[in-house]
Amino acid sequence: MEKSLRVLIVEDSEDDTALVLETLKERDFHPVYKRVETPEELIDALRQSPWDVVVSDYTMPRFNALAAMRLIKEAGLDIPFIIVTGSIGEEIAVRAMKAGAHDYMMKDNLSRLSPAIEREMQEAVRRRQHRQADDELKNSRQQLRDLAARLNSIREKERAWISREIHDELGQLFTSIKYELSLLRKRIVKQEGHSEAKTDIEERLKSTSDMVDTAIKTVQKIATELRPGILDDLGLMAAIEWQASEFQQRTGIACRLHTDLQIVQLDREQATAVFRIFQEVLTNIVRHAGATRVEIRIKEKAGRLYVDIKDNGRGITTEERSNPKSLGLLGMRERVLLLNGEIRISGAPKKGTHVHLKIPLKGGPPFASPEAGD
Repeated sequence: MEKSLRVLIVEDSEDDTALVLETLKERDFHPVYKRVETPEELIDALRQSPWDVVVSDYTMPRFNALAAMRLIKEAGLDIPFIIVTGSIGEEIAVRAMKAGAHDYMMKDNLSRLSPAIEREMQEAVRRRQHRQADDELKNSRQQLRDLAARLNSIREKERAWISREIHDELGQLFTSIKYELSLLRKRIVKQEGHSEAKTDIEERLKSTSDMVDTAIKTVQKIATELRPGILDDLGLMAAIEWQASEFQQRTGIACRLHTDLQIVQLDREQATAVFRIFQEVLTNIVRHAGATRVEIRIKEKAGRLYVDIKDNGRGITTEERSNPKSLGLLGMRERVLLLNGEIRISGAPKKGTHVHLKIPLKGGPPFASPEAGD
């Protein structure tokens, strides 16, 4: 049973072309072919029709196999390319294979031509399947990242809304309650006489007022943790400075910020992402590092924001960095990918952990590869 084969022959000799076709027919191929011998003819043939294989002489008066392979590559095509030539040395053969040839053979011995074509066509199918699988995987990852970005955006908006509601509604409510308690206490104090019941009521009112004060502070703390207003009002650098100061007061870990920056050219979502990464690093330091000091350096250079955070703790291990269950690290990496930035996390035993973050600013050059590494 004849097998259909679309073969593009790069050859200046009609006799050699006929020899190739006859060889293919002997192996039950039914070749549909086109012969070209110039770059222009090759480009035109590639545009007009798909081809199963290219069979090319190594060198011709106006063309050669290396140039033909280059044109096919520039066209973004993956077609088995087999060199059939009258003479070829080992050095030239190696050069041709490095340039992209899949096989080569002599014109006076074409016994391997048909098996080579069959083999390379199967390999081409496998390469296409692998590329398709890779493309599907990349698309899937991109969809997941887009979804993560969307969810992060929705979450931040919800946190901002909840923060405002808690701060405004509950804050005002507790303030009103405290005011009413204060008025009630004043009225009781003005009453003449002294009794144990009156004293008890005064103490209860004072205790209730103190609880309201605690509730107000709690509301303010929750609202700030949900979405620090300083991030929206004064920007990223002010928010980082505030967070570093709050971290030091809360944990007792010395936290030093070194920067000359006042304003960073990031939009609201980008600034939020950098701030959340910064918060996550500080959280990890408290939970795992056993550190007593944190040094933070932030600078801008060549359209990029550089953030370095070092602690003097026990140092993160390779196993911890690569642990798929480390959701905090995974979250940081995903946020960095969404920013088209880079993050490196390194550590040494008893010498602490170093987190190095690079983010392209508005109008700044993107990184060559947006993958986040360790």
